[in-house]
Amino acid sequence: MLPSRSNPDYIFAMMKAASRDSGGARGPGAGRALRVAAMALLAGAIFFVGGFGLFATYVSELETPREIKTADGIIVLTGGQARLDAALELLKSGKGRRLLISGVHPDAGRDSLRRITGGDKDLFACCVDIDHAALDTIGNAEESAKWVQSHAYERVILVTSNYHMPRSLLEIGRLVERAKVEPYPVVNTPLAGGGWLTKPAALRVIFTEYTKYVAAVARSALPAGSIGDGEPRYTATIVRNTVEAD
Repeated sequence: MLPSRSNPDYIFAMMKAASRDSGGARGPGAGRALRVAAMALLAGAIFFVGGFGLFATYVSELETPREIKTADGIIVLTGGQARLDAALELLKSGKGRRLLISGVHPDAGRDSLRRITGGDKDLFACCVDIDHAALDTIGNAEESAKWVQSHAYERVILVTSNYHMPRSLLEIGRLVERAKVEPYPVVNTPLAGGGWLTKPAALRVIFTEYTKYVAAVARSALPAGSIGDGEPRYTATIVRNTVEAD
């Protein structure tokens, strides 16, 4: 005697049979695809974590050079008093003919910036250019490239924090291929010897910068736009020594 179709045992048996049929229809290929996907995700995670370890170790070992060869110009990316102090000291010591301060807040004029940094008035008047347009590292690279090209510089010194240096070099280097960019990393907190592992704040900053660096590497595979096309924008976005912003 066959069980009634309303019988719970019958319904359960039919569900099991349907499940077996469905699994058979997918076949072993679906299982292999899932395993391959899982392995790819695992490999990607291992690669990402390993890359972070290498990145953190590299930037934590960077040191401010005791000596650097004289260049045509100096570029500093805003983001801390120590960066500005280092760049102004390089300019004062004759390591470059001009200094570009990139990424200055629109409300910060030349005189206020000079007072904040304690820079020499004559030095600011003759040799400092201020970029108010850049809002991020990509913008820094674009404005810096225009500045380098407008002066036909062949060699510039780049000043920024040690953890920020790899991405800055990558972004600027892809736009100023004809000029050599010399890194001048500024170290705020010594992290060499694995010190970044014991400082949660530093670990967070380095990890955030690492994710941005990975994105920049991916973006670098795309062709860079031509900075020289059309009218240069630097004339409108960089405050030159002849303009008083205050």
